[in-house]
Amino acid sequence: MMKVLVTGAYGQLGFDVIKRLDSEGIEFLGTDRDSLDITNEEQVKRGISDYNPDVVIHCAAYTAVDQAEDERELCYLVNVLGTKYVAEACKEIDAKMVYISTDYVFDGGGDKPFEVTDKPNPINYYGKTKYEGELEVQKALDKYFVVRISWVFGSNGNNFVKTMLRLGKERDEISVVVDQIGSPTYTPDLAKLLVEMVKTDKYGVYHATNEGYCSWYEFACEIFKLAGMDVKVIPIKTEDYPTRAKRPRNSRLCRDNLSIFHSHNLGTWHNALRRYIDAL
Repeated sequence: MMKVLVTGAYGQLGFDVIKRLDSEGIEFLGTDRDSLDITNEEQVKRGISDYNPDVVIHCAAYTAVDQAEDERELCYLVNVLGTKYVAEACKEIDAKMVYISTDYVFDGGGDKPFEVTDKPNPINYYGKTKYEGELEVQKALDKYFVVRISWVFGSNGNNFVKTMLRLGKERDEISVVVDQIGSPTYTPDLAKLLVEMVKTDKYGVYHATNEGYCSWYEFACEIFKLAGMDVKVIPIKTEDYPTRAKRPRNSRLCRDNLSIFHSHNLGTWHNALRRYIDAL
């Protein structure tokens, strides 16, 4: 019987991962900062070896992209050192590890989807630490899944969909960036895939998103349409909406090597968004 430990279990993705494990009757332990502080090396080693899982799904991360530019030490501590401690603890007990990474490891150049073999070149500090986290996992382990995801939304925590729905109640018109392209990804769809993955030994680097691409502007338009809200969405360029951290313009990820898993087809982002708004 498989045992799984999930870090960041009450974050957006971790929440749906433990729901999925529970629904499949898989034994799991969900941890958060209070029960397992990943920045504390001793606590990580002890906590993981005491539970002795077959798999660790590492969802805990520092994800405040703009804040990361100013809180570099904390971001590094969580995303790089924290990941290193988890990977080393997995090595000691011969457990598999899933590391959740991001489209932000790429620079966003060109308009072709990034392949898993393309060289990362992050343009913000958050992306840099997530890439360094990948390297720590690959250095420590052979039995790993590095899964890069993008533009996630789920029932737990904050996300773009919830922000748009909130702003849509307060304003008649909203300006949204039109020249950043990616794939919105629904966390329950992702959780199903991750749980299938860990039952295998098909280790490596993967890109996992819902099908299809859109801009943040198109995403916002679709959110208001499906929610039946009359809000005018104004398309603006990235330079008209300056942020503390640079954002990649092209966040398209090529998912071809996912096809070895049954759950590889996560469905379209349109369909996922409709299910999400119905659920809300």
